[in-house]
Amino acid sequence: MAAKPKSRTVLEPLADSAVDTNNSPIKSVSLSKLSDTETLVYLGTLSGTLLLYSLKYSPDSPPGISFLRRVSISGTGSSVNSIHPLAHIGKVVVHCDGSLFLLDDKLLQPAKRISLIKGVTACCRKFRIQKLGNNPFPQTSNGGSYTNHNYANATNSNGNSLFAIGMGKKLVLAELILSGSLVILKEIQGIFDGTIMNLVWVDDSLVFGSKTGYYLYNCVNGQCGLIFSLPDSSSSPQLKLLARECRVLLMVDNVGIIVDTEGQPVGGSLVFKEVPDSIGEIGSYVVGVRNAEVELYHKKTGDCVQRFMVVGDGGGGLCIVNGEENESGKLLVITTCSKVLCYRKVSGEEQIKDLLRKKNFKETISLVEELQSEGELTKEMLSFVHAQVGFLLLFDLHFEEAVDHFLLSETMQPSELFPFILRDPNRWTLMVPRNRYWGLHPPPAPLENVIDDGLTAIQRAVFLKKAGVETAVSDEFHLNPPSRADLLESAIQNMIRYLQACRDRDLTHSVREGVDTLLMYLYRALNRVDDMERLASSENSCVVEELEALLNDSGHLRALAFLYARKGMSAKALGIWRILARNYSQGRYYRGQSEETGSTRENKDTTTDLNVSSRNVIFGRETAALEASRILEESSDQELVLQHLGWIADINQMLAVQVLISEKRTNQLSPGKAYNEHMFRNIGFKAV
Repeated sequence: MAAKPKSRTVLEPLADSAVDTNNSPIKSVSLSKLSDTETLVYLGTLSGTLLLYSLKYSPDSPPGISFLRRVSISGTGSSVNSIHPLAHIGKVVVHCDGSLFLLDDKLLQPAKRISLIKGVTACCRKFRIQKLGNNPFPQTSNGGSYTNHNYANATNSNGNSLFAIGMGKKLVLAELILSGSLVILKEIQGIFDGTIMNLVWVDDSLVFGSKTGYYLYNCVNGQCGLIFSLPDSSSSPQLKLLARECRVLLMVDNVGIIVDTEGQPVGGSLVFKEVPDSIGEIGSYVVGVRNAEVELYHKKTGDCVQRFMVVGDGGGGLCIVNGEENESGKLLVITTCSKVLCYRKVSGEEQIKDLLRKKNFKETISLVEELQSEGELTKEMLSFVHAQVGFLLLFDLHFEEAVDHFLLSETMQPSELFPFILRDPNRWTLMVPRNRYWGLHPPPAPLENVIDDGLTAIQRAVFLKKAGVETAVSDEFHLNPPSRADLLESAIQNMIRYLQACRDRDLTHSVREGVDTLLMYLYRALNRVDDMERLASSENSCVVEELEALLNDSGHLRALAFLYARKGMSAKALGIWRILARNYSQGRYYRGQSEETGSTRENKDTTTDLNVSSRNVIFGRETAALEASRILEESSDQELVLQHLGWIADINQMLAVQVLISEKRTNQLSPGKAYNEHMFRNIGFKAV
C-alpha cells in the first residue's frame, strides 16, 4: 500500500513550455548542464524526432524555457528510446530504430548513424569510473585508465566515453572515440535469459533487466548472476541509476528495491501508489510519474514526502521524468503530451521554513535530522533551527518542548530568554541579542504576556473550530484548555531547567550574572526554598543588589543571609541570622513558614503539633547560631565577633567557644586579658 505523503514541498515549478510534437508522445528526456544558469533539455518522441530546449535561470531574471530546434533521427519513424549527452565533447548519442546516432549538442547538423552496431535494445554510459590500477579490464583504446567520478565530464585525456549496449541477448562493452566510431572492447552472450531491455553501468558492475529478471555482470571477473527473477505477471522491468549513492533502483511492479553494486538490497523498499510510467532522481529522492501524478519518495526512509498532479497535462497520457543525473542535481523535467515542465528542488532551508510556518514541528525535526545525516545542513544551521523551533513552541505555550529544543541549540545564548523573565529595561537589557531568526515568532515578552496572548489565541481557535475553521492550535489545547496558573508554573519550571543547564556552559561574566540572578527570581516565584538556599550558599554569580529587596520582602531571609555570606558581606549576613534566631525564639519565623514541617497538616494530634513546633524552634535557633558561628570562625574583625558572640553563646556555648579558638581566620583575635574576660563573661564563665 502506498504511503500517505507528508506535508513537505521538495519540488516547486520553475518554468514550462508548450511542446509541438505533431501528436507524437514523448518517449525520453535528458538534461545537459551548460553552465550555472543554463541547461539544455532534450526530448525524444515515439516518431523519431529529437527536440532541443534551453532552460535559463539566474537570480537576476525570471527563469524560462525556450524551444531551440528539432531534428529527425530516423526516417522509419521509430521511437527515440534514450538520449545520452556528452557535454565534455559537445555531442549527443541517441538510441533510435535499433541503432545509435551521434549528433552535435546544439542539433545543428544531421544525425550520423554509428556503424557496426545494429539491433540495439538498450544502452547506457558508464557512471563514476574509478581508477582501475592493475585491473586488466576495461581499458581505453590507447591503454589508459579512467579517473572520472561521474559521466558528465571527460573520462580520460582523449575525451572518450564507455558505453554498455544491449543487443537482444548479447551485451557489448564499447568505447566511443571522438571520430564518432565505436571500438568494441568486449562481447558477452549466452549467460543470461531474455532480451536486454534496460541497463545501468556503475563502476565495474553492470545491472540489466529482461522479462525474466534482473542480472548483475562483473566486468572484472566476467561473472554474471541473477539478482532476482520477475514473475510472469510482472510489468516490464525498469531500472534507474541513483547517481547520488552510486546505486540502482530495480522496479517490481509498483515496488522499488535499491541495490548496491554487488546486487545486494540496501535499506527498505519504495512502494509507489501505482506502477510508474517513468522514474527520476533528484537529491535524496526518487520521483515516480503515473497518469500525470507525481510522487516523491525518500530513498532511505521510504516515506512519500510529496505528491502532486502535473498542471496542464493536456488530458492525460504518458509522462516522462528525468533529472540531471549527478550527485548535486537540483533540476527535474517532466513531460506530458503537450508540455515540458521544469521543477527545481527547494533548498533544505526553504523546506524547513515552510514546515515551520505550518507549525509542523515534528516533520521539521525529521527533515533537519535527515539533512544533517546527508551532510546538507551545517552544525550551526542545526543549532539555529532548534532555537527557532523552540521559540515557536514557546509562543504556542509548549514550554517543555521549547526548552528541549533550546538545550539542543549550541549557538543560542541564555540572554535571549532574559526578556521573558525580567521586564525591560533592566541591568541586562542591552546585552540581549536582537536575533529574530526567520521572523516567524513575535518579539520576546514577559512570560505572563506570552501566556495571556496564547490563551486568547486558544479561545479564538476554539470558537473558530466550532464554526468549522481549521486553526494552528494543537488538539491538546482544543480538548483540554489549560489554566493560566498551570501554564505559568510550567513556563517557570522549564525556564529554570534551561538556566540550570546553562550554568555548566562557558559564559561571559555578565551573562553568568544574569543566569544566576534570574534563576533566583524563578526559584522564588515557585517558593523553591531549598533551591534558593542551595544556590545562595554555593559558588554563584548572583547580583546582590538585584535580589536584596526581593528576598527581604518575600521573607526568604535565610537565602539572603547565605547570599550575603557568600559575597563576603558578613555583617549583613550575621544581622539576618541574629534576627532569625530571635524570631525563632518568639515563634514568629519558620523556614519558609511550612518548609520544615511540610504543607498544611490535617487531623493531627494537638500534642504532636506542639512537640513538632517546639523542635522546629530549637532547630531553627541552633541553625541560625551555627551559620553565624561559621562566619565568625573565619572573621578577623574583633568588633564583629564581639557584637554577635553573646547571642550565639545564649543558644550554644560550645559554638561560641569554637568561634574564639578557631584557626580558620587569617589574623587571630587579640589575646588581651580584658578581651578574654569579656569573652568568657559573654559565654557565662567566671573570668580566671
